[in-house]
Parts: sequence; structure tokens; C-alpha cells
Amino acid sequence: MAKAYLVGSGIASLSAAALLIREGNFAGSDIVILEEQDRLGGSLDAAGSPETGYTMRGGRMFEIHFECTYDMLSTIPSLDDPSKSATEDTFAFHEDFAWDDHARLVDAAGNIVDSHSMGFSERDRLELVKCASTPEHLLDGKRITDLFSEEFFHTNFWWMWCTTFAFEPWHSAIEFRRYVNRFVHLFKTFDSMSGIYRTRFNQYDSIVRPLLAWLTDQGVTIQQGTTVTDIALADGKALTATAITWNRGGVSEQVTLGDGDLVMVTNGSMTANSTTATTDAVPALDASGSSGAWKLWETLAAKRPGELGDPKVFNSSIPDSTWESFTVTTKDPTFFELMEKFSGSEAGKGGLITFKDSSWLLTIVLNHQPHFHEQPEDTFVWWGYALFPDKVGDYVNKPMRECTSREILQEALGHLHFEQGPQILDNSVVISAMMPYITSQFLVRKAGDRPQVVPEGSTNLAFIGQYAEVPDDVVFTVEYSVRTAWTAVAGLLHLDKQPPPMFKGRHDPKVLVEALATMHRR
Repeated sequence: MAKAYLVGSGIASLSAAALLIREGNFAGSDIVILEEQDRLGGSLDAAGSPETGYTMRGGRMFEIHFECTYDMLSTIPSLDDPSKSATEDTFAFHEDFAWDDHARLVDAAGNIVDSHSMGFSERDRLELVKCASTPEHLLDGKRITDLFSEEFFHTNFWWMWCTTFAFEPWHSAIEFRRYVNRFVHLFKTFDSMSGIYRTRFNQYDSIVRPLLAWLTDQGVTIQQGTTVTDIALADGKALTATAITWNRGGVSEQVTLGDGDLVMVTNGSMTANSTTATTDAVPALDASGSSGAWKLWETLAAKRPGELGDPKVFNSSIPDSTWESFTVTTKDPTFFELMEKFSGSEAGKGGLITFKDSSWLLTIVLNHQPHFHEQPEDTFVWWGYALFPDKVGDYVNKPMRECTSREILQEALGHLHFEQGPQILDNSVVISAMMPYITSQFLVRKAGDRPQVVPEGSTNLAFIGQYAEVPDDVVFTVEYSVRTAWTAVAGLLHLDKQPPPMFKGRHDPKVLVEALATMHRR
């Protein structure tokens, strides 16, 4: 029987394994997942305890039109109730804990800003419409700042948009345009965030753990501590992988591929070289580029110049792709009580809160508790992040990247002006995470910088994850990773059934009218 080798254990590989079984009739025992690290799930991570503190580098948002993700997870039993799928669990949670944000933006004085208005001038509206309608090939190599005036970056829309999706002004105009078109149906509820879905727990517990349990039951092999260093390619025009070389425990091994064997590579990683630091420590910025995911892509791209993308576009501008997040654990309910009163929303229903005048551009969120599956009832966990870790704080007189985790919390509390700040600070365990490539998929690019999921002429090799090319869809989403996985499975196996079509609200007159009305709110 043919075998499938999946490089990486992020959501793209896990989805590909599930789809190989469900759509491709593979036996689980013929699928091998090769993972470099000692943990699974890629960027969908979460770990910790009440004593040492919980941590997660980030949390992905969902919405109703993540067609591939919901379809794939519809056959995966949820963590708590095997009679219910992971998709059904997510929808049920949204019914009970839909976001209705009343404090999306907060100013320097600690006052909630009325963000119902996008704050647009007529020039801003025209620039946004022009951006959305410009053919993508005309935006090759352009930044967002190339399309908008300076005033645009001081509107309510920009503060909400950039902190919801983690865009920065110097990021790719192509990616920004894709997001505007992909999520135009969310414009009308963007201030309340009611169109955003979340999983019941963090994504590791709600998606990765159920998937891993199901794949393990199916007999899938998961081989950790394995760094794939090379994939041999046959001579000739066709793209055919003939062997895989990996290093495991300091020993190099090679597997020769047989007829019908498949290889799917997660090329690049947005959380590669991440570092964390506990309360009184500072996370280091690791710019060593030691990640196997990046090195393997560099190796393959060098073998077929111009055919398999250009990793240097995404991994060589660390100052432009770095930001920092932090997770706070406490047994003191004071912060949650104060925030619920301040925001007017119960924890889990309030959405993101951004301090728009913060020099770091800080954003925090109170998740529904428990946010970790085994989290005790007397423990509370919340999360935050900042887009400008290189700037000096407003309350801590140094850049975020030089701050201890405790100082990061101190800065966040400063913007809230709570009298109980010292008490909250003393009763919290804080773990910060520095991520040098976290928005590298948003960096300025041109057509061809990402390889096609199934490159032209490929017989058995595909690329999956955030750095493979799917026309129109948007990176930095779980949906993108799942769509690349499904595209790879369908393409390599020549299946009649293709991934579910992408929702294109920009072709719906009702959606466009609502979006235009939202842009004119005052």
C-alpha cells in the first residue's frame, strides 16, 4: 500500500492526515507524521498549570464561513462528548457565548471609545474601495502604506482591523486586500465582533487534542524529535520526491519512497524560534533561523529555483514580523470582576479590548473560563499581545522586548487605571512569548514567492500550511491551513471531490450594501 509522509504536526498536517483517511481511503497505519519538536499541534499550542502558569502564544479566530475547517472537524469527536463533533461543539459554544463587544477601543484616559463609527473620511472610503477592487497582480511588492494616506492609520477601523488580524502598516498590500474581500461580510458587526467565533477551549484542547485522539485511534504514526533535512527529487521536468532524509536523536536516516507514496511539507513556521519567559524574566529574541521548517524549504527551493517559492521573502525581515504576547494566570478574581464591570460584558462574551493610544498597541481579551480543559474552577486565565514590542511603554519606561513578563502586565494595568493594580500584579503569574516570525506570512511579497500547494508537474509532493499559495484565501487562519491540506490531498490523489468552495461575500449585493453603510456610519 502507498504511504504518506507529512512533515510537521501543525493543523495543516493533522488535517491532511484526517482527509487522507476520510477522502482518500488511506489506512491510518500508512500515514506518518514527522515532527521536529517535542510537542504537537504547531502554532495551536497551549500548556501549563495553575501553579506554574498557563501559556499560549496566540488564539485563532473563526467565523461562520470557514467551510473547510468545519467540514473536516464535522467527523472528529469533541474532547468532552464523543457523540458531538468538534464542529458541533464550536457552534454550540458560539450560541451560548457569542461575542458582543462594548469596549472594543479604549483611549489613553481609560475611557471606552464609541467605535460604532469607522471614523472614515471620504478619502479613506475611496482608498479602501480602490484597494479592494485593484487586481492583485498590480499590488506585487507593495505595502499597505503605499495605498493609504497617513490619516487612514488613525481611524477606528484601522485600530480594530489591525488588532483583530495582526496587520501592521508595512505589511503586504496583497494580504490586506485579500482580508478586506474575504471578510467584507463582517464589516457590519466589526465593532461588536459578534461575527467572530471561538472554540470552547483554547485551540489545542478544542481542535488539536480531538484530532490527535482520532488519528491515533486510526493507527497514524506520529514520530517526534525528527527533523526532516532533505527530500530528494528525481531528475527531469516532473517534480517527484524519491527519498526523505531526517535526523532523529543525532542519527541521520533515509527512507526511499515507493510508487504511490506521497509527501506533504509544511514549509516555514510562523512560531519557529519562539521563546517564553516566566514572571520575572525577559523572553529572548531568537533570530538564529534554526527551524527545520524554514531550512527544509530553503533546501528544496534551491533545487528548483523559481518553482518552489522564496523563503527569504518571509524569514529574513525579523523586525517586521515580530511581536509579543502574554498569558496571565491568577486565583484572585479581582481583575475579572473589574473588567466585567468596566467592559459591560461577562468574561467570554466581551471580545478584544485594544488600548488604541498605547505605544505598544496593546490588546487584551478575557476568555470564557475555563479556557484550558483541566483548568480548576478557582483559577482564571486571560491573554494579551502587542504589535510594537520595539517601542517604549507608556507606564514602563522601556521597550516591551526588554521587559519582564511582570512589567508587561504592569504596562497593561497602567492603561486600565485600576486602583487595585498592585494587588492584581502581586497575585498573577505571567508568561510572555516572543515570536520572531509570527506575522512573516504578511510580509511584502509578489506572485510566486509562495509555492503552489501542488506545484506544476508534481507527481507526489505538495506544500501545505501558511506559506503555500491558495488564491483569494487569507493566511493566519486555521481555515487556510485546512484548505491547503484538502487541496493537497485532492490534487495528489486526483479526486473528483474538491475542497468546499470559498465564500465570496464581495459578490453578494446585500453584503456590499451593508459594508458600504457601515463605512458611512457617524
